[in-house]
Formats: sequence, C-alpha cells, structure tokens
Amino acid sequence: MTTISAADRQLLDLLAENARMPVAMLARRLHLSRTTVQARLERLEASGVIAGYGVRLSEEAEHGIVKAHVLITLATKALPQVTRDLDALREVRALHSVSGSFDLIAILAAPSISALDAVIDRIGSLDGVEKTLSSIILSTRIDR
Repeated sequence: MTTISAADRQLLDLLAENARMPVAMLARRLHLSRTTVQARLERLEASGVIAGYGVRLSEEAEHGIVKAHVLITLATKALPQVTRDLDALREVRALHSVSGSFDLIAILAAPSISALDAVIDRIGSLDGVEKTLSSIILSTRIDR
C-alpha cells in the first residue's frame, strides 16, 4: 500500500480540480520543484493511487441530461448478479454499496424524464431487486 503524504493529497486535490493542469503550474501551486511533482505523479500512477484521468462536463454540455439517485434493496445473495445487470445499463453512471435500509445507490443519467423512467422500471424488474426509491436530481450545488 502506498502512503499518501500531505503534499500528495494537495497534488491530488489540484488534479481533481483540473486534471489537465500542467506540471509546472502544479509545482508553482504546491511550492515544489517541477521534478519533485513529476516524480510524485509517476509514483502515484505506478502505485495505482491515480487510476486514470477523466472528463468532467460543464452544466451547458450536460443540459437536457436528467439525473437521479435510485436506492435499491436486494434479495439475499443477489448483489453479484444485480451488480452485473446494472453494469450493463449505460445509464448507470455509478453504483455504491451503502449501509442502512437500502443496499445500493445507483446514480443514473438519461436524455429525458421518460428515458429515465424506463431505466428505473428496468432496475425495479431485475431479478434480485426487491424495492427501489428514486429521487431526480434538480441541481448540483457542489461537485468536487
């Protein structure tokens, strides 16, 4: 297991803000040399701490996309199959195991309310899904 130092955590925070920030700028913001930052990045990538880089779309680019949280209660021992079934649905953006009265929370994104409704219906009909509770996301106030 790789130890993540305070400087590594600051570096990761900056990359979460903007994964395309040049190494020279990262170095300036962290008050470290460019070589040190480059070495830290390479170590974090090689050790698997940084698993990859992605794209975060602007609100304008996601205009018209409807998102929802779907809380899911499962039958006993249904987790592996339901996880595979949900992974096959393109609209499922993320899936989290949670504690409490529900077993999973799925984050969905669809091009319309009707498309979202159809996906939620499909989830509810999956073998091993006992109950769902959905909430449409009206706006995102903080996204880090």
